[in-house]
Amino acid sequence: MKQRLIAIGDIHGCLKALDTLLEMVAPESGDRLVFLGDYGDRGPDTRGVIDRLLAIRAKHQAVFLMGNHDALMLSVRSDAHDLMAWLSFGGDKTLESYRPPKEGLDLKHVPDSHWAFLQSCADFHETDSHIFVHGAVEPHLPLARQDSEHLLWQKLQKPQPHISGKTVVCGHTAQKSGLPLDLGHTVCIDTYVYGSGSLTALDVDAGSIWQASQTGIRRILHRSQLAASSAR
Repeated sequence: MKQRLIAIGDIHGCLKALDTLLEMVAPESGDRLVFLGDYGDRGPDTRGVIDRLLAIRAKHQAVFLMGNHDALMLSVRSDAHDLMAWLSFGGDKTLESYRPPKEGLDLKHVPDSHWAFLQSCADFHETDSHIFVHGAVEPHLPLARQDSEHLLWQKLQKPQPHISGKTVVCGHTAQKSGLPLDLGHTVCIDTYVYGSGSLTALDVDAGSIWQASQTGIRRILHRSQLAASSAR
């Protein structure tokens, strides 16, 4: 069986959707999974999501990218001034997932292994044909010269092809239609799982797309089906 390179979009604490998606994709030992960041906040089970990702890392070839929500959570640990901003940004749901019974919301309940996981996440991942990033890339700069804040926080605003000629696969810019945005040179697979959409996985070579929602809805698509909707 051909080894697959599969990108998975923003999870945002939605463990039910993640588990359903993994069941659909059924990763084999030779597959490589690239997670595009934003593992927590807004959804109900950040703790469960990171536990699942740690288990995936132990069993499969996996790359974990840093999302802006992940970076903000890390910054709160070292600078309490960011706490209120993070809580209003969905961090309250994250702390709720770690809170023991009869305890208050507190960062001290986050296990060291989860902090270590977040700290280990990369700003980007590159192959011979693709660039994986959470936010967006500066089209005229090589990856080594890209600003970390841009890679994590920049929304897609009329993106242009990257100078490398490689296809950019990203998350972060929520597609509230529930469908990935396919511009040819750029594919965004943040499909609003914490809202009314689904969590998306993309086989970047074959073009297969799997989607799973928190409510159990499943959908299988192909990139060729996105061309008409993305062109509008």
